[in-house]
Amino acid sequence: MKRHPLLNSLVICLTILMAACSSKTNVDLIVHNANIYTVDSLFSTAEAFAVADGKFIEIGTSEDILNNYQAAETIDAEGKPVYPGFYDSHAHFFGLGSTLDQADLINTQSFEEVVERLRAFHEANPDNKWILGRGWDQNKWPGKEFPDNHLLNEAFPETPIYLTRIDGHAAIVNDKALELSGVTKPREIEGGLFVADNNRLTGVLIDNAMGVVRRNIPDPTEADLTRQLLKAQDSCVSVGLTTIADAGLSINQIDLLKKLYESGDLKIRDYAMVALSERNLQHYQKEGTYASDRLNVRSFKLMADGALGSRGACLLHPYSDASTSGFLLLSPSKLDSVVGVLSETDFQINTHAIGDSANRIMLDVYGKYLKGENDRRWRIEHAQIIAPTDFEKFAAYSIIPSVQPTHATSDMYWAEDRLGAERMKGAYAYKDLLEAYGMLALGSDFPVEHFNPLYGFHAAVARVDANNQPEGGFQLEDAISREEALKGMTIWSAFASFQEDTHGSIENGKVADFVILEQDIMEIPDEQLRNVKVSRTVIGGETVFRLNK
Repeated sequence: MKRHPLLNSLVICLTILMAACSSKTNVDLIVHNANIYTVDSLFSTAEAFAVADGKFIEIGTSEDILNNYQAAETIDAEGKPVYPGFYDSHAHFFGLGSTLDQADLINTQSFEEVVERLRAFHEANPDNKWILGRGWDQNKWPGKEFPDNHLLNEAFPETPIYLTRIDGHAAIVNDKALELSGVTKPREIEGGLFVADNNRLTGVLIDNAMGVVRRNIPDPTEADLTRQLLKAQDSCVSVGLTTIADAGLSINQIDLLKKLYESGDLKIRDYAMVALSERNLQHYQKEGTYASDRLNVRSFKLMADGALGSRGACLLHPYSDASTSGFLLLSPSKLDSVVGVLSETDFQINTHAIGDSANRIMLDVYGKYLKGENDRRWRIEHAQIIAPTDFEKFAAYSIIPSVQPTHATSDMYWAEDRLGAERMKGAYAYKDLLEAYGMLALGSDFPVEHFNPLYGFHAAVARVDANNQPEGGFQLEDAISREEALKGMTIWSAFASFQEDTHGSIENGKVADFVILEQDIMEIPDEQLRNVKVSRTVIGGETVFRLNK
């Protein structure tokens, strides 16, 4: 029996269509109809990509990707911008988790308001043996002076209080906390200060003095830490973060991270820096570096000095508003010794240095062991105040500046009081650091600053705060371009952690970490940057956050 010619034609068309479909490569995910910033070496753009086994396997036009691949999941980006997953090069993951469980003291306008917030927090958490809080900043209060703990003692005579300053380098505690810690009168401590007035402790602790009281606070349980970390992860992925460099962890913290990654509870990638201590140093000298798909342990975090806001940053000359020059947290000889020991290992060295003296000491100590250009990728974390003759040392010894742009816009209202006009020329000088080394690793230092990387992007390119102040920008000559800022929070941060071959850009073979935003941060006006919403965050091809509209 003969088939109708039209039927024959339909059969032929269906056969061709089925053959075409079967010739497509099966993948896990396709994203198309997008404006993709690949952040490759050419800073090229694309429309679509395919993902298999958690990695990008092809980037191209929507037509080519859809014609050549079929996927279990297909995302029509509706023309929205897509970027590599955002990488925070200096953060405190456990710190963010614990802060979410403490009294929020950010943006308090007086110490009286601090106490009121503590009363409310205590009412909501009556079983807490200690009351903990974080975020106060005396520079936002009338007089800008450190507080005294009188009000804390009156409000909480029997409950110990420990309140961390916004920068994490000072705290105020009540007399009960001091009593439980065996601190009843002023005493000296290397790398720290118990602040006193007429030989009476005010409750203010700076840098190493903080640990004397903090070690008496009951440790959270593993269940508490796990809950805090998962809350912190939710916060991070909601703003597009796919990787963080986690600055300063203990052996126990790293072991917990390993456990949570093995169980699959944690998705966000973590480049962990080991906190310097004798125990940690001995342990990891024997243990060596560690790498898994999501957790990497191959660096040590050193602390050279404190923070500018609490006058703990170590300066070459005295503060303009005080008789002190700050102090080092470790002696120059100890810093030299530690760097010497670590230089014989495979570990990267990343050192917190704020003041121009601390930066000079660390640049010179690094230089002593690096001897010239190299690929050790040792870092200066913050690099906040640099003497004019020291910028060239970053290039001379291949030292990476790792900076946090929102520090500039948080500190700008009082930094000149601390430093004077002349030293400000080398403060928060991100453009000079970029030109000196050739790249910048950008981060937030959360929870010192907010964890949203777009706040840092905004501060880096516009040099203004959340209210778009000051008009014309703060030291606008130190601003960097949007392309440079995007690289700083993607490929340059990956390079600063030895991950540029696998992370930081949308290229074939790299991990499929990306973020889709509602607006294009490369095009919209400066004043809109902080309000951009994340549409979707993807890690290893898996959606870990999606905006509910």
